[in-house]
Amino acid sequence: RFHHTSTSHWCSCSKTISDEKYQDPFQLGKKDLKNLYEDIKKELLVSAAELKEMCDYYFDGKGKAFRPMIVVLMARACNIHHNNSKEVQASQRSVAIIAEMIHTASLVHDDVIDDANSRRGKRTLNQIWGERKAVLAGDFILSAASVALARIGNTTIISVLTQVIEDLVRGEFLQLGSKENENERFAHYLEKTFKKTASLIANSCKAVSILGCPDPKVHEIAYQYGKNVGIAFQLIDDVLDFTSCADHLGKPAAADLKLGLATGPVLFACRQFPEMNAMIMRRFSKPGDVERARKYVLQSDGVQQTTYLAQRYCHAATREIRKLRPSPEREALVHLTEMVLMRDK
Repeated sequence: RFHHTSTSHWCSCSKTISDEKYQDPFQLGKKDLKNLYEDIKKELLVSAAELKEMCDYYFDGKGKAFRPMIVVLMARACNIHHNNSKEVQASQRSVAIIAEMIHTASLVHDDVIDDANSRRGKRTLNQIWGERKAVLAGDFILSAASVALARIGNTTIISVLTQVIEDLVRGEFLQLGSKENENERFAHYLEKTFKKTASLIANSCKAVSILGCPDPKVHEIAYQYGKNVGIAFQLIDDVLDFTSCADHLGKPAAADLKLGLATGPVLFACRQFPEMNAMIMRRFSKPGDVERARKYVLQSDGVQQTTYLAQRYCHAATREIRKLRPSPEREALVHLTEMVLMRDK
């Protein structure tokens, strides 16, 4: 309802446009992600039956593997750019596996913090096994990711990817706080968005570029692409919290408001409805706050403005990735920015 019409037709006609121009990222990344979840389960070798069951719960092969897919496409794009190598190195594929493990561990911990009861259309770990065991399962997945990271044996890569874990924790702390000053509030929100969502994509892309190419300019391109796509991805996520139904999302709608979070659509709406300020500061805790805030957001241009902001980040990502030598993988990464904007769950 609010996307530019110029991009809204791409998925129906992309087959008719030359394949070189429109590569489906998921198809192109598929060969490198074969047995991804089986390989993750091998990293999580554990004798305790209950812990094994908990670790396997989200690695059921039904996830979109969005992050690993970006990572292997970036690896190929950088390898081709550097020396026309068509292969993904084993260490680069390991980064994709580690990225998915860190991401999943962060979801497990997030669900505990948020007391969430559904994720990806099924009950959360904390709902089934309880908070204490869920925290430990998240810790265990993180420790297994750290072991896999150490096995790569490259101190630069270890440094780049451990930054992600630090950012995740700092981002969670940022989310627990709020800013009185309106201008500071938006910067706070974008910093939180980078640390909680985009840092993982940015630093994973940077890691595979370091493994595939010695040029620091390429490392920066990979990092900036991942950062911009990651922020856009979360902005659209925050839009969907207002525009998509719960069944479609696989989690409750207006979940962010119920958690007391002021995301992009709320912050933009607040400019039109200043009475939302008090609600933001009390984290929508009074009876009726959530419903009123949702109504204000949908009456305002908050959803549209957040979408435009996401488009700007996607354009920045495209600008970066086009600095690499042309390849099907590069085009797939361009195409991916459109998919991020068009997704509905």
